[in-house]
Amino acid sequence: MEELLTVAAVARRLGVAPATLRTWARRYGLGPTDHASGSHRRYCPEDLAKLTMMRRLIIAGMPPAEAAAKALSDRSVITVEKMVDGFSDRKEVIEVLHSAALALDKNFIERVLRNDIDKNGVIRSWQEVIVPVLISLGKMWETTGEGIEIEHFFSEILKTVLRERASMIKKPINPRPVLVASVGEEMHSLAIHALAAALAERNIECHFLGARTPFAALEAMVEKFAPPAIFLWAQLIENADPTYFRDLPAVRPAPRILLGGPGWSESDCAEIMKTPDLNFACEEITRAVGA
Repeated sequence: MEELLTVAAVARRLGVAPATLRTWARRYGLGPTDHASGSHRRYCPEDLAKLTMMRRLIIAGMPPAEAAAKALSDRSVITVEKMVDGFSDRKEVIEVLHSAALALDKNFIERVLRNDIDKNGVIRSWQEVIVPVLISLGKMWETTGEGIEIEHFFSEILKTVLRERASMIKKPINPRPVLVASVGEEMHSLAIHALAAALAERNIECHFLGARTPFAALEAMVEKFAPPAIFLWAQLIENADPTYFRDLPAVRPAPRILLGGPGWSESDCAEIMKTPDLNFACEEITRAVGA
């Protein structure tokens, strides 16, 4: 049996408003193939293929009428899974993820994120797609005062996908795991989830301590494992206490300490490496483990 989708479901997957689909159906004849008057609209794979092509052509700059004519002349069939696999334009992926987040479409967000990371790797997906989506969701909340649940919803799905990626590490190249943590009362941990996942792609193993890591936990892990590198994240200034790197136990060989996040001040961290982005952090940690 063919997979039939509602107007809302197709709109989420294409990243357009349901009203746009109705306009395309009325103006260009790109509606459900077997729609009967008075019944609910249901789109089949062939309908979805045509709409997908039209949307991509419009994003590429083609006028809607011309894009519709080209889409109607195409005979290919696409499933939802194949459609997700077909997203390549970065703007398109960002728009689709943003729309899916607004619709709270968990399964579709997971599919798009996994597919994009599979194709491009964690670092490119993080920098080119994930961060722009997070920024757009954050701005929406700041501007309207609404949608905080959407930002949290998307963030938790993202953590799940990044944890999966981090767990896919094969044979670690580092005998002593790298230590990764958000310090103090820092609740922001998406960046270190991305770091752990990106390092796993390089077969670098991490001990991931997550959000709100107290100094005592760092101290104990350093004494027990003598990590080759320690990455400390602080999003907020109030959590960026230099104690977290100044008072760590002395071990041999001495670990490479790296700081991430806008919370750290230049004056407190003059002698410690601050990482400007995910790629820089990965490169420095890779060198620290001797790879």
